[in-house]
Amino acid sequence: MDWILFLIFLAACCAAAATGAMFEPGKWYESLNKPCWTPPKWLFPVAWTTLYLFMSYAAMRVGMVEGTARALALWALQIALNTLWTPIFFGLRRMRAALYVIGFLWLSVVATTVAFFQVDFLAGILFLPYVAWVSTAAALNYSVMKRNPDAGAD
Repeated sequence: MDWILFLIFLAACCAAAATGAMFEPGKWYESLNKPCWTPPKWLFPVAWTTLYLFMSYAAMRVGMVEGTARALALWALQIALNTLWTPIFFGLRRMRAALYVIGFLWLSVVATTVAFFQVDFLAGILFLPYVAWVSTAAALNYSVMKRNPDAGAD
């Protein structure tokens, strides 16, 4: 294990996670009409901590293999889009714009997963929970937007 490489990827994840601390859901989100399958509040920090550790470890594994520039570029794209979603949804309250961002995030996470599977099987496996979580988040974004047409800035 290359701890330095792992910590670099984890630092990128921490930067993305910082947006969650800066743009907390708050009373606005709590007041929205949400579907019954909305994950409980306590699950979000648990899920994101686990996902960010998995994502960092997977990227470290791929980063130790020569010729993986495209796979790592996809990783960089998904973490950038990951970083954008929270300020757009919770900060600006632009649910429609956030839906576009999470759509591109989902595509980039799936592409990263496929690319990682091509390089390292375990790295691909480690990205599968992230695909599931972003899929759920995208469906939740859409559902909340539809249930609350006048609640956002869009």
